[in-house]
Amino acid sequence: MKQQKKANAMDEREKLRKFRELDDAFAEALKQLDDPDHRLDIPTGPPVASAQSQRKQEAEARFEERLEALMHEYRLPPEAVVALLESLTTEAPSA
Repeated sequence: MKQQKKANAMDEREKLRKFRELDDAFAEALKQLDDPDHRLDIPTGPPVASAQSQRKQEAEARFEERLEALMHEYRLPPEAVVALLESLTTEAPSA
């Protein structure tokens, strides 16, 4: 019985560790998207609206690919990611 409790505690710690890793990776991906110096191409003239739109679409596609890879790696369903995003973006009630 004692070993079973110890195994459950290890499982919970492992889940928390994986969650922290996922959270860190997600935060890093968001940070890279917001970083103006993190660009694959360097424009030589003033940006054109279509070029800006294309870069935005490419960044979104890279983000989606990374998010899907993380979801697959940690075996998370889309609903769990939505719940995580909602909890991250919802303000805590003021006391």
